[in-house]
Amino acid sequence: MAISIHCDVVSAEESIFSGLVEFAVFPGEAGELGILAQHTPLLTRIKPGTIRLKLPNQSDYEMVYVSGGMLEVQPDMITVLADTAIRAHDLDEAKALEAKKRAEEALANRNAEMDYAAAETELAQAIAQLQAIQRLRKAVH
Repeated sequence: MAISIHCDVVSAEESIFSGLVEFAVFPGEAGELGILAQHTPLLTRIKPGTIRLKLPNQSDYEMVYVSGGMLEVQPDMITVLADTAIRAHDLDEAKALEAKKRAEEALANRNAEMDYAAAETELAQAIAQLQAIQRLRKAVH
C-alpha cells in the first residue's frame, strides 16, 4: 500500500478537491511535477493544464483543469491555489473551442487597441481545457 498525502485544490470560487492522494501530477512552468508523500518542501507557479490525482484504492486518476496558480508542497500536505479550477468532467468542450477560436482570431487581426497578453492567455487556457477534455476521454476509454 502506498503512503498517502493530503491534497487541497482550491480556486477563488470554491474548494474543488480535498482528500488523500497517493500521487499527484501538476503542470509546472518547466514541465510536469510529480509529487509523492514526504516530498521536499516546494513553492512554485503552475501553468494552465491538468492536475492528475491518484486516489487510494482507485485505478483511475481524478483530473482537474487549472488556469494557473500556485503549488505549495510540504512533506505531509499539497496545496494548490488556482486562479480557476474545474473538474475535468465539468469542462464544456464547445465553450473551450469557441474561446480558442476567438483568441486565435484576435491574435490574427492585430490592431493597436488589442490586448495581446490577454488574447494569448485566453488561447493558452482554451488549449489547456481542450487537452484536459482529451486526457479525460483517453482515461475513460
